Amino acid sequence: MMTYSYSNGNIFWLMLEFFLFFLWIWLAISVFADIFRSHDLSGSTKALWVIFVVVLPFFGVFAYLIFRGNAMHERAAAQVGLQRHAFNGYFQHASGSLNVADQLHKLADLKERGFITDTEFQVEKEKLLSEDGLSRRTS
Repeated sequence: MMTYSYSNGNIFWLMLEFFLFFLWIWLAISVFADIFRSHDLSGSTKALWVIFVVVLPFFGVFAYLIFRGNAMHERAAAQVGLQRHAFNGYFQHASGSLNVADQLHKLADLKERGFITDTEFQVEKEKLLSEDGLSRRTS
């Protein structure tokens, strides 16, 4: 029968190593996803980055974060914005609760409260009316 003896320090280091291992896996997956999400990289450049990250994982991932980290954040934020816009559009369409009149009423309320200016109100109103005109023509 084998018994194991772990001190508090050993348990702490084991938990830290476990956490850092999963952090590393998450970071590597994020870098690979960003490489393939980048529209500004050509196919051969993407292949070179992938080879670099696979052959020298630590150095490759850290080099990618240093050279392309800011753009990585911008692409992730843009992706979240697109997903949010798609979800909101789907939700509006599926629920059918927000028609153009309701949206115009909400815009007028925002203008009265001073949250938006007259020019912002007019721009949004024109957007709503043009979208409504397009949806009426297609249906």
